[in-house]
Amino acid sequence: MENKEAENKYITMAYKLYTIDEEGRDFTEEAPAAHPFMFISGLGMTLDDFEKNVVALEKGAKFDFTLTAEQAYGDYDDENVIDLPKQVFLIDGKFDEKRFAPGVVVPLMTAEGQQINGSVVEVKEDVVVMDMNHPLAGCALNFVGEIIENRPATPAEISDVLRSMSGGCGGHCGGCGGDCGSGCNCGGDCCD
Repeated sequence: MENKEAENKYITMAYKLYTIDEEGRDFTEEAPAAHPFMFISGLGMTLDDFEKNVVALEKGAKFDFTLTAEQAYGDYDDENVIDLPKQVFLIDGKFDEKRFAPGVVVPLMTAEGQQINGSVVEVKEDVVVMDMNHPLAGCALNFVGEIIENRPATPAEISDVLRSMSGGCGGHCGGCGGDCGSGCNCGGDCCD
């Protein structure tokens, strides 16, 4: 007998997200029914505990659940606020104060080649103070919404998602829409 919970599910949902911290509960984001959130279960696209709360829900089911900070993005860690040399942020030898102003989220690359985002906290004479914590670290997350669709994912849908997670079309398209003769057969759907 096949294990239905191990099956990859194509799930779309409308939801409102509220963060809960020591200051109270605040509306944070919304995925309305007109532009729902979509994911395929079992591929690591969402937080594990988020997925556990919705994967078995049927179309039309309403939900209201809260993840602790530990189940979501962990506690806020002061050690993740770091000083980076200002020279790292030079573009053509110049520092762009608007592009790297406090509050701006900046994509960075780790030594291992992993892309991560950091938020500029402060710009000093020789360093830029970056907060590398997830923006929702330290917060419990309350999701309230409804399942729009929950069905087994097709092999093509799983393949498309895996391809896009790995950079899409093996890096061949480059925005060509699939018509560059590179052998990319994605029709442009997986291209940047």
